[in-house]
Amino acid sequence: MIEIPSDLNPALVPLAFLLGNWEGAGVADFPGTEKCNFGQEVTFTHDGRDFLEYTSHTWVLDGEGKKVAPLETESGYWRIDKDRKVEIVMIRDGGVAEVWYGELADQKPQIDLATDAVARTAASGPYSGGKRLYGYVNSDLMWVGEKATPEVPLRPYMSAHLKKVVDPREWAKDIKDLPDDGIAFFK
Repeated sequence: MIEIPSDLNPALVPLAFLLGNWEGAGVADFPGTEKCNFGQEVTFTHDGRDFLEYTSHTWVLDGEGKKVAPLETESGYWRIDKDRKVEIVMIRDGGVAEVWYGELADQKPQIDLATDAVARTAASGPYSGGKRLYGYVNSDLMWVGEKATPEVPLRPYMSAHLKKVVDPREWAKDIKDLPDDGIAFFK
């Protein structure tokens, strides 16, 4: 179920399905790097203005699903216009700044994006652009990313399946008149 916060900027209602904290896992595979499973935490928040704030942290997982090492961190701002056109500015910890443009699909929560501009620091690895597809499927957030470098043409490199994380304090604030000891609740 998609909830629309009462203080959400009306322009962002089409992106309300993204709001919240998401966690899950995926696979990363690109020439020149070792294929791995990764864990991911993603957060989309708003403060009433006309954008969503986005942060993503990924890390390499071992065969038992335990965190081994950081993989990538990115943050940015997502906007949408009245014609369902989406624009994103994003910064990655590897020294890359990107501008993404895309569109929210008609009648379904799916966003197709492509880079329009890429700026890199001298320390960053080779990267010339990418594409991403985000979709809200059966209450989960799924995404797949494609990447290109001067040596490697555009190809899939990461994908993940994320589940919404709910903080129990969010549930508790809606429960009125809970007994202090917790035991009386069951009597």
